[in-house]
Amino acid sequence: MNKRTSKDQILQSKFEELEKKNDESLLGGGENRIEQQHKKGKLTARERVHLLLDEGSFEELGKFVMHRCKDFGLEKEYYLGDGVVTGYGTVNGRLVYIFSQDFTVFGGSLSETHAEKIVKIMELAMQNGAPLIGLNDSGGARIQEGVLSLGGYADIFYRNTLASGVIPQISAIMGPCAGGAVYSPAITDFIFMVEQTSFMFVTGPNVVKTVTHENVTAEELGGALAHSTKSGVTHFACANEVECIKQIKTLLSYIPQNCEDDAPPLSYASNEDELRPALNDIIPANPNQPYDMRDVISEVVDAGSFFEVHKNFAENIVVGFARLGGRSIGVVGNQPASLAGVLDIHSSVKGARFVRFCDCFNIPLLVLEDVPGFLPGTDQEWNAIITNGAKLLFAFSEATVPRVTVITRKAYGGAYDVMNSKHIGADLNYAWPSAEIAVMGAKGAAEIIFKKEISEAANPSEKLNEKVDEYTRKFANPYRAAHRGYIDEVIYPDETRQKLIRAFKMLENKVAKLPRKKHGNIPL
Repeated sequence: MNKRTSKDQILQSKFEELEKKNDESLLGGGENRIEQQHKKGKLTARERVHLLLDEGSFEELGKFVMHRCKDFGLEKEYYLGDGVVTGYGTVNGRLVYIFSQDFTVFGGSLSETHAEKIVKIMELAMQNGAPLIGLNDSGGARIQEGVLSLGGYADIFYRNTLASGVIPQISAIMGPCAGGAVYSPAITDFIFMVEQTSFMFVTGPNVVKTVTHENVTAEELGGALAHSTKSGVTHFACANEVECIKQIKTLLSYIPQNCEDDAPPLSYASNEDELRPALNDIIPANPNQPYDMRDVISEVVDAGSFFEVHKNFAENIVVGFARLGGRSIGVVGNQPASLAGVLDIHSSVKGARFVRFCDCFNIPLLVLEDVPGFLPGTDQEWNAIITNGAKLLFAFSEATVPRVTVITRKAYGGAYDVMNSKHIGADLNYAWPSAEIAVMGAKGAAEIIFKKEISEAANPSEKLNEKVDEYTRKFANPYRAAHRGYIDEVIYPDETRQKLIRAFKMLENKVAKLPRKKHGNIPL
């Protein structure tokens, strides 16, 4: 920091006092604790901020705030900033607001004043319409402050809820995040975690052992791997903090500043050859053979632009951001390479959450459909596949952003309706010639429709095959739906990209309004 000088001796002493306090605030909990933080493979709160923001853009607020607690010896221990660094700056030239918890100060625990600093930043973010990024590294509520710290958490939760759908909210878990601390990230739009050094749980391993007698490590209970694969709590699991911050920057490039804004477009020069011949051979001849929907996505969107969300959770559906002709879109695709692409509880919730985010922030939706239906079984029924499947149906039905669907192969039963069909408000619906739009698969349908005829036949097996062929000719194609207008056009696979570029260009000024109401009651 540049030293200031004054010819006036009194003023000079005041400058020196300010310089001393600035230097003190930069040290957080002191050099020893900073060293301990580094030994754990973790960056300090300030190092994270400077890594995330554009060079020289950070403006810190509340640098000299101190706690007010006089109990349990805390009146003898003060640190400037009180365990959280707050302020604003830019990422790739775009305004963001940020708070970064400092584990070197009381373990990053949340006090009354710590919470007030975060709330102030949240309110500025909402008032000025810019994303809020929280870098969480905290042992939880500051026990010495009792209900004051609990009240501070509730103040933050309340603002998270008010900000939801108004500005993008991103949480990065850079260390422990336990107890009430987990609910603020849970309300935000996206959660990032760092493998081996970050944890999220309502109750830690010791409490779990006491109550349920389970022996489990912090990593097994609430580490990045557990939450990115088992619970789906976190959207991104990163190898280290540098990678985590890099991923946050990438995410920001796809999303707008606020709900009134559009995502920033990139310049795009078309060479007028948007055909993708590889798509003509992507669907296997055997309708039961899998393929990777990511291969379709990579051919359709701008080269290298697909940024997958929730990659390791509910892998039977693929969601993420991409660019099409330089413009940001959200992609939702069934994944035939996992569970044949069926919809189940986890994939329905994963898809619904992503669709609602895109709708909140004016990001058009592309749906690539190959779905054989909903997953049957007692586990699914008893764990409410009906309610959870309805979440995806509700999310698509409520979305007013431009919505385009491409049916690549199967579109069976209620899952056809749910996956952004014309009937629930999709703007344009395309199908490849390989599309099969029916109530169910040909074999199952034939066994039901022609049950008596098959059972009475001299050769039931031969009769079944005959009826399967008959049903396939009649229904396992896109033309019946196209005759009804449910499919706008049956297209060659290689022309999918050019059709989508033109479709989203046509829809960019779409205006759609929902009936007047306070809000819908999504089946939670």
